[in-house]
Amino acid sequence: MKIEPLNIPEVLRITPPKFGDSRGFFSETWSAAKLGAQGFNEHFVQDNHSFSAQPGTIRGLHCQLAPSIQGKLVRVVKGAIWDVAVDIRHGSPTYGKYAAAILSEANWAQLWIPGGFLHGFCTIEPHTEVIYKVTADYDRAAERAVIWNDPTLALPWPVEPGKALLSDKDMVAPRLADCEPWFSYQ
Repeated sequence: MKIEPLNIPEVLRITPPKFGDSRGFFSETWSAAKLGAQGFNEHFVQDNHSFSAQPGTIRGLHCQLAPSIQGKLVRVVKGAIWDVAVDIRHGSPTYGKYAAAILSEANWAQLWIPGGFLHGFCTIEPHTEVIYKVTADYDRAAERAVIWNDPTLALPWPVEPGKALLSDKDMVAPRLADCEPWFSYQ
């Protein structure tokens, strides 16, 4: 498996090998031993699967607070997304900055978003399916969100603002500046 840090070194693109023949393909998308040998030693407790019918569907920007801080390993099995992680660790040299990647069934890449980051994605193809592993169970009381189009973050979403499809809760999330500090840089 190939591990590449993005512009924020804690955010990683992990690309597993994919072996194909006339029947189709095989890919080992997660191996604790192989990734552990490269220094990636996360423990996952839950897998999630989302389907978005329309391009321009935005899910995020989300995180979970202690004691349920989640790291996420995100991959696309059908379609494509623009996936983004925003550093919200107070005191971090990259606080308020983002790292992003296109994840698709074609490029087979995965994105690691550690705890202390907001996470969101926008579908860029119809009928997109995303599967992601998380390091903590879902905890509604620990869940937090920041508005997807926060002008301070100025994320370059691949959809026109008037065409973005959002959940009711994501449409009314606060700006980051209106939130108390949730994480500290260690």
